[in-house]
Amino acid sequence: MARERATALLVDFDGVLRRWDPAVAAGVEREHGLSSGVLGEIAMSWGLLQPVLTGRVSHAEWVSSVADALTPSVGDPARARAAVQEWQRYRGEVVPEVLAFIREARAGGIRVGLGTNATDLLDADLAALELTGELDVVVNSSAIGVHKPAREYFQAACVVLETPPDRVLFVDDEDRAVSGARVAGLSAYRWTGPADLRYLRAALAF
Repeated sequence: MARERATALLVDFDGVLRRWDPAVAAGVEREHGLSSGVLGEIAMSWGLLQPVLTGRVSHAEWVSSVADALTPSVGDPARARAAVQEWQRYRGEVVPEVLAFIREARAGGIRVGLGTNATDLLDADLAALELTGELDVVVNSSAIGVHKPAREYFQAACVVLETPPDRVLFVDDEDRAVSGARVAGLSAYRWTGPADLRYLRAALAF
């Protein structure tokens, strides 16, 4: 039996609504004499990342732990802290096509949520990127204590969206998150770029 049309949309933040220019991190690494890619490699190591994504440590504590882990590479804690702080000042950029799509969906009666693995800096990032008020709800892993792709994350998201899972369409750029959403009963689409918006508009029929 065919699924009913989705009445709510859950959109990932990083990789869908927000993009990061890799040249920024590369420039910081060059300026501070670091090896290429080391900032992302350390920051995204699961031992450091998982606690901040589940709210067990703050964004500031995570940044400090990244600087500590970087120190052996530069031999100077002050240099490591300076590099990480400079890297963290850049907060990414909004993908304009996705923001326009979200506005269209909301205007068409679709409830739209942001579904993201993020730190406690998320609200400040949304404000800095002028996204406050652009979404009906925000489902932040660090606020609810569980991260994608866990079934519990998507169950919580549907509660916040006030929409049953089989009426929610989830969009993410990571296969694991898409698979996790489907296991939880949501429709899910693997994002590859703004060209996907044509399909998503048709799927939501707004």
